[in-house]
Amino acid sequence: MNIRRAVAEDFPAVRELIRQFPEQLMQEHLPDAEEFFVAEEGSPAEMGGRIIACCALEVYSKRLAEIRSLAVLPEHQGKGIASELINACLKAAKEQGVYEVISITGSPAFFEKLGFGTFNKEKYALIKIIG
Repeated sequence: MNIRRAVAEDFPAVRELIRQFPEQLMQEHLPDAEEFFVAEEGSPAEMGGRIIACCALEVYSKRLAEIRSLAVLPEHQGKGIASELINACLKAAKEQGVYEVISITGSPAFFEKLGFGTFNKEKYALIKIIG
């Protein structure tokens, strides 16, 4: 498996992956292609494998970014791919000088394992200070 920044040519596959989760993921406004990271089958040397997962980092300001549109094909879930994608987003946020990253999720326990925590008694919005 290879995790990398998405390119414009990946966007149809990313959109199709997200469409497989209509109950969990907002379908209307998607981040731009270059805001996504993708996981693809194969090794980095084999570039161009099938996209099996995606996650976007939408940067709003130096203070705040959001992890969005996290999707992993069912047959690849439970293998740590989602965690790797989120860590790639967090690394990118830190490199851009962003110091707070939020996620609005129906799976808060998963994000809590990655260091996110609730704020203002929110049930689904979690935040991680990375700066």
